[in-house]
Order: sequence, then structure tokens, then C-alpha cells
Amino acid sequence: MNHEKANALQRQRRRFRVRRGIRGTSERPRLSVFRSNKHLYVQVIDDEQGRTLAAASTADKDLRGSVGYGGNKSAAEAIGAAIAKRALAAGIDKVCFDRREYRYHGRLAALADAARAAGLSF
Repeated sequence: MNHEKANALQRQRRRFRVRRGIRGTSERPRLSVFRSNKHLYVQVIDDEQGRTLAAASTADKDLRGSVGYGGNKSAAEAIGAAIAKRALAAGIDKVCFDRREYRYHGRLAALADAARAAGLSF
């Protein structure tokens, strides 16, 4: 097994392990984060109904101009504030944080702190 394949398998196992304990309900939906090199994507998901209740990303047209490059901490803070605003507008104030296979530091921590500061409860 080559090195890239082993790393991908480890990442997949870590994602499943983190996700196993997190379940989004209608009272407390799941805040899911996807991180790429250029962008951040965030969704608030109700797993019981299988619906996305709110979403924000650095690739959105209304946020792209104000964010600039989407792969840094300042962009993560802007997306955290945007998802909190959109979730509060949808009537959601409590979420459970799904960090996937990513460590809680850097862009993820900045996004979570900004969402908390904007009114979301984790």
C-alpha cells in the first residue's frame, strides 16, 4: 500500500470515528465543516430529516468579495459569523460541531470562535 493511500485511509477512519458520536437533531443540528486549500464550506444539517438548514462558504458570491482568499483564518472568522447569522435567521441557536477529520486548531478554531461570538451555542 502506498503512502497516499494509507494517509487517505487514516483520514477516513478518523472522520468516521469523530462522526460516530455526533448526530444532528431538529433541536440541535450538526454544524459540518469541509476545508479545502482555497475555501471553507459550512453547513447546518438536520440528520433526522436529512436536510441542510443553513450554509455558508468562502465561494459564495455575496461573501467572496469581502473575504478575498478563502483559505486563511480571517476568511474562517468571516464564514463563522456568516453561518451564525444565517442559522439564527433560520431559528437555530444550538448546534453540535462536526470537525470531520480536521484538528481543532487554526482555521477550524477561528471559525468556531467567530460563530460562538455571533450567537451560536456549541
